[in-house]
Amino acid sequence: MSEIYKEQAFLESILSSLASKPDEVKVNRTVDSMGVLYTVSVAKEDVAKIIGKGGETAKSIRNLLRVVAYGTGVRATMKIDAPYIEKHI
Repeated sequence: MSEIYKEQAFLESILSSLASKPDEVKVNRTVDSMGVLYTVSVAKEDVAKIIGKGGETAKSIRNLLRVVAYGTGVRATMKIDAPYIEKHI
């Protein structure tokens, strides 16, 4: 069984409370030389809720995640995996 880290549990809790389909919230943890990256995937209809208007909700979640991770001595950030969303540059 995989270990659940404090910041991962926090992230799953926040995202599940925002999502209309909390059972489809998946959080994948990867570690590299830069720190910990949490890649988040949610149901297609929940992506907009997680990102928020102008990205403000995602930005706030990232800030809170950094604070929780800092308490455990880890540098962490979050990436939202939404391959079905068009990205405009």
